[in-house]
Amino acid sequence: MTPSPQSPGRGLGLDKTGRSRSRWTLPASLLVGAVLVAVSACNEQKAAAPVPLPPPEVSVVSVRPQPIPYVRDLPGRVAPMRIAEVRSRVSGLVVKRLFEQGSSVNEGDVLYKIDPAPYQVELASAEAALANREAALVLANQQAERLETLLARNTASQAQYDTAFAAKKQAEAEVAGAKAARDRAKLNLSWTDVRAPISGRIGRALLTEGTLIESGATGVLATIQQLDPIYVDITQSVGELNKLRRDIASGELAKLAADTANVHLIMDDGSLYGSAGRLLFSDVTADPSTGQVTLRVQFPNPHNELFPGMYVRARIKQGIDADAIAVPQQAIQRTSDGKPEVWVVKPDGKAMLQPVEVGPVVGGNWLIREGLEGGEKVVVEGFQKITAGIQVKTVPWRTEAATDEGKPIDTDSHDTDGKEAGEKSSAATDSVAQPVAQYAE
Repeated sequence: MTPSPQSPGRGLGLDKTGRSRSRWTLPASLLVGAVLVAVSACNEQKAAAPVPLPPPEVSVVSVRPQPIPYVRDLPGRVAPMRIAEVRSRVSGLVVKRLFEQGSSVNEGDVLYKIDPAPYQVELASAEAALANREAALVLANQQAERLETLLARNTASQAQYDTAFAAKKQAEAEVAGAKAARDRAKLNLSWTDVRAPISGRIGRALLTEGTLIESGATGVLATIQQLDPIYVDITQSVGELNKLRRDIASGELAKLAADTANVHLIMDDGSLYGSAGRLLFSDVTADPSTGQVTLRVQFPNPHNELFPGMYVRARIKQGIDADAIAVPQQAIQRTSDGKPEVWVVKPDGKAMLQPVEVGPVVGGNWLIREGLEGGEKVVVEGFQKITAGIQVKTVPWRTEAATDEGKPIDTDSHDTDGKEAGEKSSAATDSVAQPVAQYAE
């Protein structure tokens, strides 16, 4: 029986040449399509491969050694330059007050008037006694001259002349005593005008008219304080002061000139006092309860803005570090145990963490004691983009305050607690020299 022919692609059979063919043989068009699909899939895989990202961008400053003052913020109290308690030197009844409370008075101004009548009588009595003694002296002089003439003629004895001469000297002494009594009476009468011993601002009146005061009593009539110029007494620990002296002696810090105005006042509202002060001296005795010494500073006070007893903070320059290095406060990072470190971009463009030792804050910048050298680039912004050893792209650091590049920055307005560190920085893009260099002016 002859087998029936089968349709192409189904079952097993022989082709025209007699060779066997598979039951599931695919047409050539299908094979070409499969190849194209595979090639397309490979191209899509190649296109999906990750593209290398550009290095992250960070803002840096180039540090360099520069003269930076050693600045400290210390607490202080305002004290008058001179203070005088107004007292009466004589007893009597206060009949008049001649000053306005709280006003300015000049040395020698009459402040109180004490009843002068008793002292006028005393002066008149002293002048009468003086006239009596002067009349006795005239008689004694005449008697001595007469006996001196008689003695030359040998008509009077030497004893008589000696007696007359002694009477003359006694009369002269009595006249001198009477003059002293008269001068004392005049002085007491002048003291009935109670005058200002110094110039300054007088406080409230402590006694009123009608008060009877006694000579030598402890009662104070008023108090005068000289307020221009004025003192500010600030305190510093003995340890800090001794370290400062050692640094100056070793040459690490340069000493300021004696006449330098090196102290600024920070008022209670955070503003700076308009005039700088001059450090006069430091006390030679430490407070045993606090271990601190007092430094006295003199300030001009023409508008009476400073009052005795006010609490202020004094920003004092105590020396100059001639080759100090400073970085913005935000450049300092902290390890888990609180040690400071900074990100430094090496010459090959890689960022690395570098430990440093920091000093005080000056003008919104940390002073670096150890760990950095001049010319190194320190990262100020962009920390969140980098890890140790990563390649970075650097750009000069610029803040919002740098829009007015030509305007100088008054770094004395920066507090050392760092609150204003990011608000008023230098406009320079490659250095932090400008904010701190102004302290050395």
